[in-house]
Amino acid sequence: MTALASDASSVRDLRESPSPLAELVAAHRTRFILATFVDLNGKPCAKLVPASALADLEAGKLGFAGYAAGLIGQKPQDGDLCAVPDPSSFTPLDAVRPGLALVHCDPHVDGKPWPYAPRVVLKNALARLSEKGMTAKAGAEVEYYLVTKDDGGALATADTNDDGAHPCYDARGVTRMFDHLAEVSDAMNALGWGNYANDHEDGAGQFEQNFDYADALVTADRVVTLRYLLNVLAEQRGIVATFMPKPFTNRTGNGLHFHLSLWNETGDELFPAAEWDTAQGQDRHGLGFSDTAYGFVAGILDHAPALQAFLAPTVNSYKRTGATATESGATWSTNKASYGGNDRTHMIRVPDAHRIELRSGDGSANPYLAIAAAIAAGLDGLERGLDPGAPCGPGERRADARALPPTLLHAVQALRADPVMLTALSGSEEVGRYYASAKEEEFLEWHNHVTPWEVTRYLTAV
Repeated sequence: MTALASDASSVRDLRESPSPLAELVAAHRTRFILATFVDLNGKPCAKLVPASALADLEAGKLGFAGYAAGLIGQKPQDGDLCAVPDPSSFTPLDAVRPGLALVHCDPHVDGKPWPYAPRVVLKNALARLSEKGMTAKAGAEVEYYLVTKDDGGALATADTNDDGAHPCYDARGVTRMFDHLAEVSDAMNALGWGNYANDHEDGAGQFEQNFDYADALVTADRVVTLRYLLNVLAEQRGIVATFMPKPFTNRTGNGLHFHLSLWNETGDELFPAAEWDTAQGQDRHGLGFSDTAYGFVAGILDHAPALQAFLAPTVNSYKRTGATATESGATWSTNKASYGGNDRTHMIRVPDAHRIELRSGDGSANPYLAIAAAIAAGLDGLERGLDPGAPCGPGERRADARALPPTLLHAVQALRADPVMLTALSGSEEVGRYYASAKEEEFLEWHNHVTPWEVTRYLTAV
């Protein structure tokens, strides 16, 4: 049995290294690092790296067989993906295991960033924004269910007393799950994320734990980290945290809503209209927005059908957007590309003049791809000078509002027909077509399975 180096020896060795990551590892007395990236489906991939091997990780010597890792643009014969760590993403995970930390990595191949890697995709989108003197900030609302699964695979609410038809914000529900929610909240706050609310959501067994907005890349990293935290901390309690868009037919689905805003490189907001413009009636549609904000909204609405391939990327996603009712009487997931003020029935909600809330993403969305694709769509609206038209009133829909795809296959077809969205991933049509083909295969794989619904419907139908 191989003995691990003691904490003291690991710290002493790393203090001889001048790198920022080595200093963080030493300061936090980290013994092991999860060198992490996600594939295009959002699956977290990692190697558990002892602190004594940090130099090899930083040198890009730790290779992954990309084809085995998941959907990331590699064939069996391709060379290794080498994970290059980003020191700014260093995240101590003592809440999971003392001495454990996570660092997000950018996969490289042959010394170059791999354009199929989601974190690289978002970096490329932000670089394009930077060329125009802009940057993006994002907030994210991560919804999830806490469930148990029996030997036959049937799901049940982890809290057996959580069975009301209208459990949203129920004080008793959050109290019964206090230990889980508090553990996650404490972990987020220890990391400086600014957890400010922990809610029981609309479905029985459904929760959301919010944290402060940040630069877009930081927020995407935090979504991935939070999913990992929720998964492993729930597992330690003998339950399952799931982000599946629609795990229960009769309950509200899991969303992943993004709050987006643009800023200039000196730290000024670009979405609010100037005070002079507002005073002079220059606000085009009365929401307190600048022309930049309206153009960004218009771009997202114009590309909405194809954008859904990234915001709602699974077969199950369309059980959520296609739902007509739930036990609570609402679905909270629009099937039209519309926008309005502080109205949660729209694809784009405008809570205030500082941001938009993009509400058509679900729990299966890869945050890197979703934000990158939204940026590409919004930027196209800016470049083309598009106007979204007047916002819809509460609960209203314009007759010309574009329908969102009813299935993943329809979303793939919309993606293939939209040149802007097809090149949203690292500016590469090749990457876009690879993603579209993978999603089409996913749909067909599901389509080829006989389901209980079909047996019930057709067994003795004729």
